Amino acid sequence: MARRGLVFLALLTIFLGLVVPSASADGAVTRYEGELEGARYLVLVPENWNGTLMLWSHGMYSLAYPEPDRIALTSQPATESFLLAQGYALAASQYRTVRGWSIEEALTDQTRLHDWFTRTIGPPRRTIAAGESVGAITATLLAERNPRRFDGLMTFCGNLAGGAAHWNSSLDLGYALNTLLDARLQLVRITDPAANVGRFVDVVQAATANPGGRARLALANALAEIPGWLDATQSRPPDVVDQVFWQGVWDRYYRAGAFGVDRVALEQRASGNPSWNVGVDYRRILAKSSERTLVERAYTEAGLDLGADLDRLAKAPRVTPDPAAVTHLARFGLPLGRTPVPVLTMHTVADGTAPAAHERAYAERVSRLGDGDELRQLFVNRAGHCVFTASEEITALRTLERRLDRGHWPSTAPATLIYEAGKLAPEHQTIFDIVRETRVTTTPAFARHSPPPYPRALPFS
Repeated sequence: MARRGLVFLALLTIFLGLVVPSASADGAVTRYEGELEGARYLVLVPENWNGTLMLWSHGMYSLAYPEPDRIALTSQPATESFLLAQGYALAASQYRTVRGWSIEEALTDQTRLHDWFTRTIGPPRRTIAAGESVGAITATLLAERNPRRFDGLMTFCGNLAGGAAHWNSSLDLGYALNTLLDARLQLVRITDPAANVGRFVDVVQAATANPGGRARLALANALAEIPGWLDATQSRPPDVVDQVFWQGVWDRYYRAGAFGVDRVALEQRASGNPSWNVGVDYRRILAKSSERTLVERAYTEAGLDLGADLDRLAKAPRVTPDPAAVTHLARFGLPLGRTPVPVLTMHTVADGTAPAAHERAYAERVSRLGDGDELRQLFVNRAGHCVFTASEEITALRTLERRLDRGHWPSTAPATLIYEAGKLAPEHQTIFDIVRETRVTTTPAFARHSPPPYPRALPFS
């Protein structure tokens, strides 16, 4: 009879999507792992749970690399340990489609996990939606579309200008390389992604080796708001050669996916090409870019005519989108700026993957469709994508929690935040140095920052 009961339970699990979690005690924390409708999940609940649940949405994992084994619950491991010690429950789905632009699945899978938590652990007193990079879009859409589920929203290094803006900027980069450096890249409808990425990397590498190539590469990168700074342990270099070199590193290691399998997968998902540059005025984009001065210096050093190259960009054939694909990417990638809950965002000032200008585009949407008093945006004076210390992340969360507790925002002055973050233990004061591939100790670096307009924020946003 017991065996028949186990078989029946297994059938329910298969056909109805029910889950029997694997729960284990790890010190004072109980760990739950399992699958919900094909999506792996991880939930950690401390014995001293304070009633707050943080639902974490991971960033986009490239199809060029294997799926990660670990399900992330926060950006920094030290942040996870600190939050568990303070009584926070942490939960995250890995989504049914782990890699690529999987926001469509993420929205459903995260909602299912929240339901599972409520049924299995108990209703949270407070739920915070949080995420980094593309996961920041997921977290924001979850809060906008399910306001009764969430009490607060926190995003790190988010692509909050939206998916179309993000992919259009990569298209602009490739379009400029094709026009000015004869890169011969396939920008959309890519037939050989590996060869296309190889060509992109080769063109970028060659361009950094001579003054004319550097000038045109600087222009291409400025159109996508890619900074001439990547080393998080150093300040921005002063020389043109060094700045364009770092732009090239951003290109080769962080932007290449837009010309390879990640682009192919996006178009398969959207049933067409969602990107375009018809009607785009590249002179206007450059005029507003934070990298304009670098471009002008590079062209002066190379003895080239910037105006002539901008004319070439204006006259070259343009790319048109497939309307249905544009609609798909808007549905699964465009935060509207509604603020049903208090929102706190955080960004490094020099991010070549999701430029800080995303924050300005999002704030402008909030000013039209949401409540600006419900938004606070923090900036960290550092280069890198999602390169924060645990102390900075913890301080951001504490700031949001105080807003939820008191009904008004505490001070977000950089000096106040630096002081608070600096009081945390040394293990919370490190970052991963991507250049040297090691962890290094640093200090909190909150700063005032006014990002430029995002170069390809949607006209209807």
